Amino acid sequence: MPAIELEARVKALAAQDPAAAATEALRGIGPQVLRYLRSILRDEALAGDAFSEFAEDLWRGLPDFRGEASLRGWAYRIAHHAALDVRGEAWRKRGRRLATGEASRIAGEVRTRTAVRVEQRRQALEKLREALSVEEQSLLALRVDQELAWSEIAEVLSADGAPVAAAALMKRFERLKERLATMAKEQGLVE
Repeated sequence: MPAIELEARVKALAAQDPAAAATEALRGIGPQVLRYLRSILRDEALAGDAFSEFAEDLWRGLPDFRGEASLRGWAYRIAHHAALDVRGEAWRKRGRRLATGEASRIAGEVRTRTAVRVEQRRQALEKLREALSVEEQSLLALRVDQELAWSEIAEVLSADGAPVAAAALMKRFERLKERLATMAKEQGLVE
């Protein structure tokens, strides 16, 4: 269902049955949000925790949704905050990053030479992403993976009510692309 139709349906349901409106919103936008969370957290367990927190926050917050932002932008903002929450909680619980190289090494041995090269490139790109801040990863994921409009990304990344200008995000994104291109060249990923 297109975002505009989903938003209209959720608004119509919200007046009559808030639970049905929340269910519709979660079913309509949930898969996209889960992909976003997987993209920025790169850990299935953390993404699942963040998605659960997102779903609960959306469910509780939908009656207060005023429509000042798009439903999609508002939902991604909730997801962004949930990702920050679980990432911070996971760090406190673990105290260090868990090693994931062993599984990648075993998978690489099983694949053909071409598949190994693809996997190595994916891992190198993943390392590039890991070098970015959480905000930069979110900006990249929201624009490239989720194809959100700049105004929606500005809604998502506006921290504590302090608005972020879409034009500033576009400029930041351009600088981020240039930095990623430089890093990719330095690591031999592109010529």
